[in-house]
Amino acid sequence: MEPAGPCGFCPAEEAQPARYTCPRCNVPYCSLRCYRAHGTCAEAFYRDQVLGELRGRSASPSRLAGALRRLRRQRETEDMPGEAGLSPGPAPGAVSGLWERLTPAEKAAFERLLSRGEAGRLLPPWRPWWWGRGIGQRLLEELDGGDLAEPAKDAAATEEPVTGDPARAPAVPTCIPTLTSLSSGPVSPLVRFQLPNVLFAYAHTLALYHGGDDMLLSDFCSTLLGVSGALGAQQVFTSSEEALQAAAHVLEAGEHPPGPLGTRGAMQEAARILQGEGPADRKGYTLASLGHLVQTLGRARKQAVPGEERERLYRARKKCQFLLAWTNENEAALVPLALDCTMAHRAHAVAAEEVAALTGELERLWGGPVPPAPKTLIEELPG
Repeated sequence: MEPAGPCGFCPAEEAQPARYTCPRCNVPYCSLRCYRAHGTCAEAFYRDQVLGELRGRSASPSRLAGALRRLRRQRETEDMPGEAGLSPGPAPGAVSGLWERLTPAEKAAFERLLSRGEAGRLLPPWRPWWWGRGIGQRLLEELDGGDLAEPAKDAAATEEPVTGDPARAPAVPTCIPTLTSLSSGPVSPLVRFQLPNVLFAYAHTLALYHGGDDMLLSDFCSTLLGVSGALGAQQVFTSSEEALQAAAHVLEAGEHPPGPLGTRGAMQEAARILQGEGPADRKGYTLASLGHLVQTLGRARKQAVPGEERERLYRARKKCQFLLAWTNENEAALVPLALDCTMAHRAHAVAAEEVAALTGELERLWGGPVPPAPKTLIEELPG
């Protein structure tokens, strides 16, 4: 119903005709200035609406992305009520106009949510598809002296099986070309070191985008190619450690959000994929992952406009097809690569523990998180 009468917030002698109505309590008002004077009632309404949308039963990465994009657009709409997403009469269910009604603390929290890649916390929990049938046998065991060694071949699996969503697991491609059909010359022995780099980026990107979504396809591939130098820049690595460090450096440099896995988590998931379901099927998870990437990059390339980015997607897809063929014919090489990833994960964990211990000792000596101000050694007396 159209609001009628004077604005309820203007001074009595300056009252303007009311053009809008508060969507929460229906009090009439004339302008954005008076709407802001209405205070917490309007703020609470818009907060409730956006949280209801993001945390609803039908929450998905695309709904989250849409809500975040709408919020971002509000940053530059501070002038007129119409531009701020306000319209005459109540607007039940609206989420537009929220940004300018958030408190400074809420705006800062929202910015942190975006910059840290933590928006997925607003979505239902997501588990990697390769967790669907357990993670198999431990690749390393710790000895009394703290050294790491491979377990005996007949050692029983010590990890508890975890459940994922097998229904969402990508299928292993049914038609995989041979290496000879893709390359006429001998295959470089360095090809194997591309896999840890690619699978690190794959695990990181899947977790960051909550499993992926067609509406986020461009963002998904941009992150994937940005983190994986093997796919995005056609880098060549001489060891698994170098391949993992290259991907880890991208995240640690802040070029992309760290995501829920972080550096060490992505290394661990790359190891789990390379390890496979077990001795009877070591290559299944890696083949499914690479096949998933081939399909995803192919769809993204079809949507991309002709130009450099489309060519970059084409090269990345061809690399995944080659790695798919290599993996299919070199299953025995996957366990050593998985062991390399596990050792890198362990080394990062030890380094993090050492840094945390050193930080704690320094804070104890300083009496806080920052060092005390330097003491004056020589003081000039007056006169």
